[in-house]
Amino acid sequence: MDVWLLTATGVEAHQVGELGKLLAREDGIVWVDVPRCDDEAARVLTDVFSFHPLAVHNCRERNAVPKVHVYADHVFVVLHAPERGRAGHVHYVELDQFVGPRYVVTVHGPVNPAVDEDVSLRETRAVLRRIESGRLRPASAAALSYAVVTALATRMRDYLAELTTEVWQLEQRVTSGEVGDPESFLEELFRARHGLLAVRTMAALSREVFGRMATLGSFGTGAGQRHVEDMVDQFTRIGTMADSQREYLQGVIEFYQTRTNTKMTIAAERLAVIAAVTLPITALSSVLGMNLIVNDATHWGLLAITLIVMLAMSATLLLWSKRKGWW
Repeated sequence: MDVWLLTATGVEAHQVGELGKLLAREDGIVWVDVPRCDDEAARVLTDVFSFHPLAVHNCRERNAVPKVHVYADHVFVVLHAPERGRAGHVHYVELDQFVGPRYVVTVHGPVNPAVDEDVSLRETRAVLRRIESGRLRPASAAALSYAVVTALATRMRDYLAELTTEVWQLEQRVTSGEVGDPESFLEELFRARHGLLAVRTMAALSREVFGRMATLGSFGTGAGQRHVEDMVDQFTRIGTMADSQREYLQGVIEFYQTRTNTKMTIAAERLAVIAAVTLPITALSSVLGMNLIVNDATHWGLLAITLIVMLAMSATLLLWSKRKGWW
């Protein structure tokens, strides 16, 4: 658990035991970053900050959807960021925040064991580096929370950019006809679509969370309200871009499926022509064959007539199918 005090001059690192004194001060912003909500972290959240037991419980469990709870003196927000997994799986990396008048507590929710724990710290570490370098000087707890959420939205955009590049490559393979193994290519197509759908869902749910906060005026008026409204706008635009890319990819999928279905239809028509041409031969030979060619005697005249009839019927069917444009 990391404890920092953000002042006008920079950032100061402190111990957990100093939290009581830091929160009692009237200057600076207290930022507590909790990589994992273990028993000790839960004790600090409960005893030092007096957060609601349900909110603390939510920090220790994985939450399926983003949420916001507005309390008398703080706001509790749950958000998700995407992380690429194996075989097209998209991990939901959870980030919880408690935002009060002079403090922000960021809690990184439980992650899938397949995800490196450092991945969940990406946003908070990025914001901390900006503060340490002097590029960011948050004037309030709401501004600090806004910077963290903006970093999370940036991760969504970066992941969306990766997926968009994949969509371009898939589209080029479809139009050039160099798709390789059809089964593997279909998996790539639907894998990319799943990723776009995941980003779109995360952005849409996050937008609803901040839309609720904007309605309630959770960060007050002025700059705090503008921060919330900007997050609504950011998530709305990310969701729209992901949805547009998904529609474009769906068009690529339909193009590929149409081309494949056309090839299958042409092949089926040619097989039907072959079957139709050979059908009279099969029919006549089955009826007359055993009676025309036998061991004791062969009816040469009748055999010749039968063969001529077979050829005539097959030629007629070939000409008819040609006029129909079947081959």
